[in-house]
Amino acid sequence: MKKVLTLLYFFAILLVACTPLNDDSAMDIPEVTVPEDPIPDPQGQPIPVYTAEVTPCEGGFAGEYPCSNYNLVNRINLFNLGTNFANDNWGWTDPESGKEYVLQGLNNGVAFIDISDPAAMRYIGKLPTASEESTWRDIKVHSNHAYVVSEAPDHGLQVFDLTRLRNQTEFQTFSPDAVLNTFSSAHNIAINESTGYAYVIGARVNGAAYYSGGPVFIDINAPAAPQEVGGYGGSSYTHDAHIVTYQGPDPDYQGREILFGSNSDGGENNKVVVLDVTDKSAPRLISETTYGNGGYTHQGWVDPDQRFFYLGDELDEIRYGNNTRTLVFDMSDLDNPVLHYTYDGVTAAIDHNGYVKDDALFISNYTAGFREIDISDITNQNMQEVGFFDTYPENNNASFDGVWNVYPFFNSGIIAISDSDRGLFLVQKSN
Repeated sequence: MKKVLTLLYFFAILLVACTPLNDDSAMDIPEVTVPEDPIPDPQGQPIPVYTAEVTPCEGGFAGEYPCSNYNLVNRINLFNLGTNFANDNWGWTDPESGKEYVLQGLNNGVAFIDISDPAAMRYIGKLPTASEESTWRDIKVHSNHAYVVSEAPDHGLQVFDLTRLRNQTEFQTFSPDAVLNTFSSAHNIAINESTGYAYVIGARVNGAAYYSGGPVFIDINAPAAPQEVGGYGGSSYTHDAHIVTYQGPDPDYQGREILFGSNSDGGENNKVVVLDVTDKSAPRLISETTYGNGGYTHQGWVDPDQRFFYLGDELDEIRYGNNTRTLVFDMSDLDNPVLHYTYDGVTAAIDHNGYVKDDALFISNYTAGFREIDISDITNQNMQEVGFFDTYPENNNASFDGVWNVYPFFNSGIIAISDSDRGLFLVQKSN
């Protein structure tokens, strides 16, 4: 049995227009076709192992999936993950063993999957949601701990010691090592691992926006004892953020902790915000930069040289009919960012999250799957798609089916794709 949850395009636009200030809980609702009755979690049973042989990308397909330069290595569907919806994902590499793990966000919790042998994935266990199910769950990692937020009411910040995944022989339903309840729910979380601070994004307390939905500062230097130490609410709702210890080209901010925020008031007042958050008791706004044809300023990532910021707008494809669009801002002067280049993708699909690794931008592109873009010549305003894997072969329409997130940072080269409709995919370059 399956049920279909449908969000029509005109309704998505209506939600944008009618969403209250600082409330974007409606902005990421996908169209999904989901199993009605997921398999129960196999508590007390031997760890499930999911094996597969590599399906090569040949003639533009890996099995049923359109592709270019990426092979399908393995996958776990939603049914076997004990859920009917997947959202964010992240990764952890055990510093002792070198084993790689996917932390797969689900509407009912976080699944922990050992992919050290990607041809035989081991589903070790699940950390259930702290309260109720939710479409939105976000995970980041610091110092061998996972930090989990959700828009589920009364969820708070879950902390989980990832070393507990070692040496498990039976499937586990885990409990968190700590929960911070200074806020009740949140849309997102970002972490600057070099300073040991987490930034909770889009937080609420008893249904009301906390710090106007701006970043809440959490000290996680004692990983299992997080402490809220401040926040910033002066630039409206922050949907996502990338925080770095700045070593970029602007001499005025060397060594400072800089937050690059993607801000929007329910689809209006779309802008990139740059903050100096070094002093948690006195964060300082550096700049706010707007741009044309904004739909919803969703998420962005700064490159390793900290010069260029790659921004994805989630709803411009629906509002304006353009292809997937990535806006690249030159951050050489943090006080005066400049739009350097606009990259137009090859499909009409909506972009969701994007991450930079070395000279590549990895985009989760909903119905168009995951796309890799070569950014090695961005100084000369040149970006080119060099690979993709499309987990949603039905179409490349501007809808919310398909890939929610992609994690490209494993040293093995395995790319972990989270598809809301179909679960976890592992892919790897074919060359």
